[in-house]
Amino acid sequence: MKKYAIYKAETGYYYYEYFDSLDQLSDTVFADLISEYQLPVVLDGSGGFFHFDENDFNFVKLMETDDQCPLPLEMMYFKNSPDFKLGWMSPEGDTYSCSYTGHTNAAVAITAKFFPGAKLPERTLGKAGWLKIIDSWDGTERTHSQFVYSLTGKITKRQADKLFDLGLYMNEEVRKLVKDCENNW
Repeated sequence: MKKYAIYKAETGYYYYEYFDSLDQLSDTVFADLISEYQLPVVLDGSGGFFHFDENDFNFVKLMETDDQCPLPLEMMYFKNSPDFKLGWMSPEGDTYSCSYTGHTNAAVAITAKFFPGAKLPERTLGKAGWLKIIDSWDGTERTHSQFVYSLTGKITKRQADKLFDLGLYMNEEVRKLVKDCENNW
């Protein structure tokens, strides 16, 4: 059974593997790097670790599970959040929130649920009609805005309706997608 430290971010919950004894670390590359006085630690998933602090502002709870992933997709990437800004949108208009740099990880989790065994998660979602809503920076005026990307160049009526609800209907790329696809609805 693995232990995980669960944390909350603006776009969903995330987790790190948690270790509070040297015995638990014996099968990891950290077995000879972490000493008793450094415990408990969490592995950051990027090849590093840090001391676990239960007073961390974002820490929620510890949990144990045999599951490969301790959290369901909808908890890691809030589904249909009223605060949605960036992430993925299904052809049905459901949104999955992620951070500015979280699109790839979100795509991996989404394809694991809806397209198991997919080799290229972002491409798989794009070919299946999912929209990618990213942060766009113009590079000159230093302003950021939301940009809607469709790999196929198509959009569904439900996606168009959801983009309207999100206030993105007047984006140039959205207007073009709607114009190119509305006769097919």
